[in-house]
Amino acid sequence: MKLSSWNFWQKLRTGNKQFAVIGLGRFGRAVCETLHNFGYEVLAIDKEEKRVNLALTDQISSHAFKLDSTEINAIKQSGLLDFDTVIVAIGNYLAESITTTLNLKELGIKSVVAKASSETHKKLLEKVGADYVVFPEREMGCEVARLLSKPRIVDQFNIDPEHSIVEIIVPDKFDGKSIADLEIRNKYGLNLLAVSAQHEKFTINPRPNTILKKGTVIIVLGSNQDINRLPS
Repeated sequence: MKLSSWNFWQKLRTGNKQFAVIGLGRFGRAVCETLHNFGYEVLAIDKEEKRVNLALTDQISSHAFKLDSTEINAIKQSGLLDFDTVIVAIGNYLAESITTTLNLKELGIKSVVAKASSETHKKLLEKVGADYVVFPEREMGCEVARLLSKPRIVDQFNIDPEHSIVEIIVPDKFDGKSIADLEIRNKYGLNLLAVSAQHEKFTINPRPNTILKKGTVIIVLGSNQDINRLPS
């Protein structure tokens, strides 16, 4: 999984074994499939029978059924209240998304993660009780802009506004040099966490005599200001 994805998945309740996803568009399907592949029990829900049947056919969830989540009585009778965490992935239908989120919180769902399609939508979801709001279109736009402006950075996970963990292509200036010779911590104030080997596998806490090679990837931790000082 990409580093930036951690920001979303870490918001899901630790220790949970069951998740429900309402809305089986592209985002909802991706969440279902990822959680299902992680080994969790996933309930997929949509008001369109075609999408429900497709989820079952593609085996992206443990269970799936048709439900109008804007009807609070339908939710009560569905068994959805047995789930601690529900992801509302109905981002493109504002009223339906807000009503569903409100219904879930009023019925006592402990953790509701909701998808927003705009800043206004995000604020409204927070006002009706969403515990965490994800804004995938905006996040994707930021990701594309970052990749274009900093082509060597493969992926980035923001710890806070000033510090990040980044996956970066080894700069040409580092090619053929050992970690000890480069003195990355002393010169750049960064901690080198891992070095890529073949087939996307990483060596964690690499030895000081490890030689970095052009085209491979390193993962470093530090301030954004120090990360930007790395050679291009």
